[in-house]
Amino acid sequence: MIKSMTGFGRSEVAQGERKITVEMKSVNHRYLDVTIKMPKKLNFFEAAIRNELKNYIQRGKVDIFITYEDLTESNVCVKYNRELAAEYMKYLEQMAEDFGLDNDIRVSTLSRYPEVFSMEEQTTDEEELWQLLGDAVRKAAEKFVETRVKEGEHLRDDLIGKLDDMLAHVDYITERSPQIIAEYRQKLEEKVRELIGDSAVDESRLLTEVTIFADKVCVDEELVRLRSHIATTRENLVQGGSIGRKLDFIAQEMNREANTILSKANDLEISNRAIELKTEIEKVREQIQNIE
Repeated sequence: MIKSMTGFGRSEVAQGERKITVEMKSVNHRYLDVTIKMPKKLNFFEAAIRNELKNYIQRGKVDIFITYEDLTESNVCVKYNRELAAEYMKYLEQMAEDFGLDNDIRVSTLSRYPEVFSMEEQTTDEEELWQLLGDAVRKAAEKFVETRVKEGEHLRDDLIGKLDDMLAHVDYITERSPQIIAEYRQKLEEKVRELIGDSAVDESRLLTEVTIFADKVCVDEELVRLRSHIATTRENLVQGGSIGRKLDFIAQEMNREANTILSKANDLEISNRAIELKTEIEKVREQIQNIE
């Protein structure tokens, strides 16, 4: 099977009062480019997430969005800073003595001073949290791959249809090429007879001219290579795998052969077919950009 580089996957995994949601989406890219947006609490797991994704994705620009909810009541606690409170009291007593004021500080007043009380998040079991997060990532990745495979099947069918159209153009040029040489010989012979009248035509000279012309317009090698490239592309599409880069290279080679055929063409019909062939190759190249 082949995979498209366009995909989407989403999963939501809950355990007790904790819930993690993972969303993935991707577009075309020459290499694997992963961007992860998640809470700071989960940053520790970024390397593990990237390693996990390598099992599912080879190419594409992938954006991942992770949200984390923890509704447990025991995940934070109040911390009392006794040393800092003592510092506040020492200086407040000194101020009362320096200025002859009553020291009217109450516990409720002192507790509102900065950092006397603070909220501290309790340490979370990293292994337990990764089990939850890893499960969410894998489930999202599996759904993500499913959409890529489904789109890849459509791409494969469309590309095979385009390859059939290309092969039809190649067949036509193959059949037409010998005809233009015969037509050239006939036109050349007629022109020579007009010039020399009833005199005998120099067959050897005529044959030489036709041979030179045939050599200039001969595209047999290009057509053979084109057939080979089309067959190879079809085989790769059927076999599947991560074939995007390979097919892109083959498409470049096909375009090069089509350009050569067009440059050698000395016939309007072959020129038109070569142009149509180039158009189909360009369509194939555009579609191949979507293959992983």
